[in-house]
Amino acid sequence: QVQLVESGGGLVQPGGSLRLSCAASKNIFSSYLMGWYRQAPGKQRELVAAMTSGGSTNYADPVKGRFTISRDNAKNTVYLQMNSLKSEDTAVYYCNADHIFMGTRYTYWGQGTQVTVSS
Repeated sequence: QVQLVESGGGLVQPGGSLRLSCAASKNIFSSYLMGWYRQAPGKQRELVAAMTSGGSTNYADPVKGRFTISRDNAKNTVYLQMNSLKSEDTAVYYCNADHIFMGTRYTYWGQGTQVTVSS
C-alpha cells in the first residue's frame, strides 16, 4: 500500500502562483509513474502532468509552459509548480501513483487539494 498526501492548495488571484506537494509514504519514484490530475465541478478528472520513473515529463496542452512537475527523491515528494494561473485552472488537484507489476496494475490516489483562482 502507498499513501499519498497532497498539500499546498488555496485561493490565488489570476496570474499568481502555487506549488502543490504530494508526499508518498514510501520510496516509489523509481518504479511508479507519478501524475497530477484535476477535476473541476461538473467535469471529468483530467491528467495535468506526469513524470515517469526515469524522469521524463508530459503535460496537458492547457498547462504547457505554465506548470512544472518535479520530484525530490530524498523526501519522497512530487511537486506541481503552477504559474500564471487562470480561472479555468480552478479544480481539485489529485496526486496519482501508477505501476504495473506481474500483470497487475497498482494505482493510488491522494485525497485531493482545492485550487481556486479568483480575484
